[in-house]
Amino acid sequence: MKINLKVNSKEYTFEINEYETLLEVLRDRLSLLGTKEGCGKGECGACTVIMDGKAITSCILLASHANNKEILTIEGLEKNGVLHPIQQAFVDEGAVQCGFCTPGMIMSSYALLKENSNPSEEDIKTALEGNLCRCTGYQKIISAVKEAAKRLRDVQ
Repeated sequence: MKINLKVNSKEYTFEINEYETLLEVLRDRLSLLGTKEGCGKGECGACTVIMDGKAITSCILLASHANNKEILTIEGLEKNGVLHPIQQAFVDEGAVQCGFCTPGMIMSSYALLKENSNPSEEDIKTALEGNLCRCTGYQKIISAVKEAAKRLRDVQ
């Protein structure tokens, strides 16, 4: 089966098998290793990417269902060597710990902040409820999202 994807603003065509996931295409074919497989069941959020503006878990989405879709991964956020404000806020607020969950957390945060530029703490918790972190109590992550929201509002 042939599919077309736009990943991080670049067009690709792939020949895939019917059971290949979007996560496998991103990691194995494009070497975009920021998108992680944690649980393989769509429950931990480590594989979160943005598809046509919405946060999705790429480990349970068949690549065929992403045909002709636009995908944004953690690697697509930085521009010209400069971290996206959300990425920088995670660094500055110490919300990175081991880093395994961080790309998924950032991508879920990105989707939230595209929809809601001034989220409450409850909004942030709701947006991140599908992302698991084993290292933290989540407080630094929530602080990072609040800081990122502020930074993004300040540049608008």
